[in-house]
Amino acid sequence: MELAPYLNFSGNCEEAFHFYAKVLNGKITYIQHFGDSPMADRVGPDFAKKVMHATLEFEGRHLYGCDAPPDMQSPMKGFALSLETASPEESEKLFQAIADGGTITMPFQKTFWSSGFGMLKDKYGVPWMVNTYQSQS
Repeated sequence: MELAPYLNFSGNCEEAFHFYAKVLNGKITYIQHFGDSPMADRVGPDFAKKVMHATLEFEGRHLYGCDAPPDMQSPMKGFALSLETASPEESEKLFQAIADGGTITMPFQKTFWSSGFGMLKDKYGVPWMVNTYQSQS
């Protein structure tokens, strides 16, 4: 079983997924636009190029997303995507890459639980936490 995030964007899902693929060294393995789907006749021409479903694979994980119709879109809140790496250098590099164009809500720094942790909201409005794994021994 896998638990995988599914993100709803407000028209920029494809751009976001290309950004995530680059930052996470992943690959978009599936993308379908509303205009190329069985729902093509139910969306206006302005929504035809929007993403009905996208799949990003990275390090054996999946991230899913779509462009939600305007009447079903709401700001992303109440969660954060969390990434964890083995070294503070790797974590900080990832943190800075995801933060590009976004808003840092907690600068990357050493904490009592980690040698490197930070929080941000990326340029697409998605909240992230980047942590460095700490052994409990």
